[in-house]
Amino acid sequence: MADNKLFSEFAPQSTQEWIDKITKDLKGADFDRKLVWRTNEGFNVQPFYRLENMEDKMYMNTYPGDFPYVRGNKKDNNDWFIRQDIIVEDVKAANAKALDVLNKGIDSLGFVLNWKSLSKDELATLLEGVYMDCVEVNFEKSHGSVELIKNLQAIATEKGIALDKVQGGVAIDILGGYSTCGKFCTSEENSYNYLKEAVEAAKELPNFKVVAVGGRLFNNSGSSIVEELGFSLAAGAEYISKLMEAGLSIEEIAPKIRFNFATSSKYFMEIAKLRAGRMLWAYILKEFGASEEMCKMFIHGETSDWNKTVYDPYVNMLRTQTEAMSSVLGGLDSYTVKPFNSVYEDTTEFSERIARNQQLLLKEESHFGKIADPAAGSYYIESLTESISEEAWKLFLEVQEKGGYLAAFKAGFIQETIKATAQKRDMAVATRKENFLGTNQFPNFGEVAEKELDAALFEAYDKTEANAECETLKPYRGAQAFEAMRYKTDVYAKENGRPKVMMFPIGNLNMRKARGQFACNFFACAGFEVEDHNGFTSVEEGVKFVTEKNAKIVVVCSSDDEYATIAPEVYEALKGKATVVVAGAPACAEELKAKGVENFINVKSNVLETLKAYQADLGIK
Repeated sequence: MADNKLFSEFAPQSTQEWIDKITKDLKGADFDRKLVWRTNEGFNVQPFYRLENMEDKMYMNTYPGDFPYVRGNKKDNNDWFIRQDIIVEDVKAANAKALDVLNKGIDSLGFVLNWKSLSKDELATLLEGVYMDCVEVNFEKSHGSVELIKNLQAIATEKGIALDKVQGGVAIDILGGYSTCGKFCTSEENSYNYLKEAVEAAKELPNFKVVAVGGRLFNNSGSSIVEELGFSLAAGAEYISKLMEAGLSIEEIAPKIRFNFATSSKYFMEIAKLRAGRMLWAYILKEFGASEEMCKMFIHGETSDWNKTVYDPYVNMLRTQTEAMSSVLGGLDSYTVKPFNSVYEDTTEFSERIARNQQLLLKEESHFGKIADPAAGSYYIESLTESISEEAWKLFLEVQEKGGYLAAFKAGFIQETIKATAQKRDMAVATRKENFLGTNQFPNFGEVAEKELDAALFEAYDKTEANAECETLKPYRGAQAFEAMRYKTDVYAKENGRPKVMMFPIGNLNMRKARGQFACNFFACAGFEVEDHNGFTSVEEGVKFVTEKNAKIVVVCSSDDEYATIAPEVYEALKGKATVVVAGAPACAEELKAKGVENFINVKSNVLETLKAYQADLGIK
């Protein structure tokens, strides 16, 4: 009995046998059209994967900590730093906050200087009581980074801290700055000379990063995962080329580069993105002559801004939680969960505490830091890793053929590629193929913007200089257009009352209920007051009810067969009193249009443009 293998009585099934069985169950529907997912990343995802899909993957026999590091940089754990960013307006206040959050579980500090320069004394005050040999210390938007690095080293030496224990970095991303402003601060040559100075200044701080590759810029501008990775690799390679031309060796440069990625809601793809990124970067560094030990990609991650919303903002917590999980499972060195309200107001003690605890739960209670490469062996994730790496590599080579990152950017290739993807995603949001829970799908009917919102919340973040040399990247949020539309209704309602949309359910019980729910969600996305009803027994009863309710829009909800007679009756009874809309796409639509019924909503509607048109009809400006 002990020699019997589990399930030995079941004959093995080939992939083709599985496909044949699925095809039979589809009852004539096309397998590829029904089950194969065509991603924004440029490749197809199959409905299932098997062991045979693993056979040709060259990295499957490697271990965590082994070149090409697809399985992570660490051999025996998946630990990472939990970072919280602190805006530095006053160094004493920032220091007090830093000490406070360190006592609450944070082990990585991100000081956002907003382009201020700090003297040595100010830096010492900022770091008073911070044990730099135990926690990461990072600086964002720093003006005078070279001087800051020198002062940091001096302070560490004075405190008797071993310099190889100082971890963190300054984020100098001159290509990212060029990509958002359209020009260098002074000149390209001076910018790279400064970057070289920074690398040399940090020579005695082996674990302190200097060169930042800002993949988060691409992510927040609406790129695909492949584009974020491919363009980041191109920028990283350009930094290496320029610094080597300036006289630095690959051994001096490689340990000083850190990639800053943002994480989207594509859970499994984000896991695979980091695995693919480490592998590709390892091969790139090897081509530059680095030893295998030097070929590690260092990664800081943060939650994306692109998919965060102003309306129903607590849903942002769900988004940031899955984003943090996928990034940690993919393996990185540090991570920032941005507070759920960070996109539209100053963060609060509550929102910052929730953001911290999201990572602490993953590390201390779910033990995500204990197991190296926890995604290893998943047929699906391993296949995604390969697909993303192949497509990102193609894009990387395309950039190289155009002369490298800067040349490709000046030629408009990078902007045009990301813009095309962003426009495609915007259309998917408008038609609800890409959902924002609480914004373009299942909105909170009773939510109203109580305070005045800054118009900039609904616009792209444009930092283009007046004399820019080329078009720039402009980060934005995918929900902005829906939010702007809904906010317009909120402002209008303060003086004019909120327009009412009434459901007119009649006839077939199942169809009217389903279409009533669909229409309520549809119109609530614009901030209209929506009201459903259990159902009317006659057109006369329904017309009387919605007229007394002073409905501005009436949505007829019934079955396709019944629309032919019911919809024209409702239209004639309400002509001039309310806009009549039919929920669905009935076969009799052309007949109804001939009788004056011209408004239809269904799953194929462009929700955004349709609702904006109704706003205009109602005089909402």
